[in-house]
Amino acid sequence: MYDPIQLTSIIERQVVSGFQKKYYRFRPTRFYGGIATADTVGCNLRCIFCWSDRSVWHSRETGSFYTPEDVAEKLHQIAYNHSFHQIRISGGEPTIGRKHLLKLLDLIDRKLLFILETNGILLGFDPSYVEDLSSFPNLHVRVSIKGCNPDEFSWFTNCRREGFRYQLQSLSNLLDQNISFHISLVTLCDNRQDFYSQLQKMGLGKIMLEEEIIHLYPKVKQRLYRKGVLDKFLA
Repeated sequence: MYDPIQLTSIIERQVVSGFQKKYYRFRPTRFYGGIATADTVGCNLRCIFCWSDRSVWHSRETGSFYTPEDVAEKLHQIAYNHSFHQIRISGGEPTIGRKHLLKLLDLIDRKLLFILETNGILLGFDPSYVEDLSSFPNLHVRVSIKGCNPDEFSWFTNCRREGFRYQLQSLSNLLDQNISFHISLVTLCDNRQDFYSQLQKMGLGKIMLEEEIIHLYPKVKQRLYRKGVLDKFLA
């Protein structure tokens, strides 16, 4: 099993160059009622149900480098052309490449809501990252929690169990900095009460929790089948 912080360093060398970062497409999407989306390359988790495919599993060979100015221009153009009021980064882990992300956020029109979709690993590992993010009033963070407990997290991601602790710590760090956020939970557990009780103890009982649907796209289905776990996702 891998250490997600060590994997971050490896992936960062592949997808970040100074202030530039790799992306593989820019598009309007229907999520959140309509949003301009930049799909980035590289992630520090290896979830067995990941839909992103090449942008995560083959980040060295995927995408092209863009400056924060390039990305901001493309996102603004999509948003204005479609009368969207929201933008986001998807496809990979946007917190990889801290200097790039912070510069990008600084360039975004404050009238547009920036939805940061993240697994929270780096935000839980380094509270100063969350402090930096707190200066952007148009930021909302969606933290995708992988599993109800360390064991399910590790089974989903093949990552060390402490990665789950980083995920939960990111929620506390966001709360401490008064940043707008909600929780997106991926789980196959029937009994989630222990997880909900843990959130209550952390003072997170009033934070919105979204149950994330695992979409069985063809490549996802093939991966799960090869691992011999497809039946667990079909149950």
